[in-house]
Amino acid sequence: MFLAGELTVYLYAVTSVLLFLYFWRIYDERSRLPPGPFPLPLIGNLHQINTGDMVNSLKALSRKYGPVFTLHLGMRRVVMLWGYDAVKEALVDQGEEFSGRGPVPIYQLVMKDYGIATPPCPESIKSVRLRAPACVLQASRFRPTFSNGERWKEMRRFALMTLRNFGMGKRSIEERVQEEAYHLIDALKKTKGLPFDPAIQISNSVSNVICSVIFGKRFEYHDKEFVELLHRIHDTTVISSSLGGQLYTMYTGIMKYLPGSHRTMYKVITDLETFVKKRVKINQETIDPNSPRDFIDCFLIKMGKDKGNPSTEYCMKNLVISVLTLFMAGTETVSTTIKHSLLLIKKHPEIEARILAEIDSVIGRDRLPTIVDRRRMPYTDAVIHEIQRFSDIVPFGVPHIVIRDTKFRRFMLPKGTEIYPILSSVLSDSAKFEDPENFDPGHFLDENGCFKNNDAFMPFSTGKRICLGEGLAQMELFIYITTILQKFKLQFPCDPKDIDIKPRLSGFFNVPISYELQAIPH
Repeated sequence: MFLAGELTVYLYAVTSVLLFLYFWRIYDERSRLPPGPFPLPLIGNLHQINTGDMVNSLKALSRKYGPVFTLHLGMRRVVMLWGYDAVKEALVDQGEEFSGRGPVPIYQLVMKDYGIATPPCPESIKSVRLRAPACVLQASRFRPTFSNGERWKEMRRFALMTLRNFGMGKRSIEERVQEEAYHLIDALKKTKGLPFDPAIQISNSVSNVICSVIFGKRFEYHDKEFVELLHRIHDTTVISSSLGGQLYTMYTGIMKYLPGSHRTMYKVITDLETFVKKRVKINQETIDPNSPRDFIDCFLIKMGKDKGNPSTEYCMKNLVISVLTLFMAGTETVSTTIKHSLLLIKKHPEIEARILAEIDSVIGRDRLPTIVDRRRMPYTDAVIHEIQRFSDIVPFGVPHIVIRDTKFRRFMLPKGTEIYPILSSVLSDSAKFEDPENFDPGHFLDENGCFKNNDAFMPFSTGKRICLGEGLAQMELFIYITTILQKFKLQFPCDPKDIDIKPRLSGFFNVPISYELQAIPH
């Protein structure tokens, strides 16, 4: 009995000390960081937010604490930036300080610190070690740290140069987009006007554009292995946006030992990585150093040139993860936006009618649309911009970190602080868009009906970490959407006003519902 009493007193004392230390640390942090709700042990501020409706929860907090506030998502402390002014000031005006890429743990299960995006693993935010050469670290027991620096710059620089050499932003890539749009039209004709889910045809067609650049080939719609890979890519968006994906982000250290959807994510991304490795092996066996065929060839050639350099970033892991990143990003975001676009356009028949009138006036019904046509089609251009604004595909943006102690407004953000630039808050900023809650192409038209830019149009983020595929994505969206409407009358099984445009999931991505439609040739 006496020992039991002693043990109770001991446990009470230890608990009291731990709680004192916790609250003292939180108090010390709150005196320096932006304001925010007081966090509880373990759960942080989860009791104050609705994980199923995070955007509106954050909106309410921004009204109380201001456009820059601190939030504890479980065990992770992050600084939220709300609205155009705060996001622009951080990512553009202080772009260098905010140029670090924050962790997305659910993807880091396989990707680690490699590739073009190069976010650090959560553990590496806690302490920064001396950085050894990247390819030495592959065989080392140490985890690579803060690959946000030279690795990111070198990989991004190489990717941009190589993609441009293969036609990104040029006429040659436009011809590839047109070719794939033609194949999509052919596939839609084969449905013979019967109801079908367009998701896989759209994904296959869009993916083939980036595949032609990174793999040097396109894949047929009946290629079972490739169709399965497209399902895998879509699974990554669903899993990362699910409750399990969000919990893994918040409690990475605990969740990695527990069952859940993150286990499926590991299998999904590993399958995609295996496919990329197989394509790399094919290139290795058939490469001509004097005549590179695709992105993989260019990387392999650079690897060969840097073979004797112990600090080179051109190693097999960086190649595989860079290709995997381009493959996934070049497939899912554009195809998801097109799936959103068909719902939004069919829900507003008057908008569809105006697009068709512009198509008839500028393009006609025979030749394929070109990117030059966009300049003469301001209404269609405005609709496509509004689709991207309203669909809000990546509502929270991709996390950033500050790369050094940074003075931001009246706060001092310590090096390594995670930053969430909430892109949804920029795309719905009432100071920049007159009626942000409603779908209205007028947000991108002036009083004369001419297209007008808006600084708050940031679906691809902004600043040093802006998506490197923005130009290609804009080209694809215009050509695909106008081509589909030019060639087909789309019909949904329900009345237009009953079309459900709410996303199926709203997490890291806004995932549209699955739906069927009929594509009847004009």
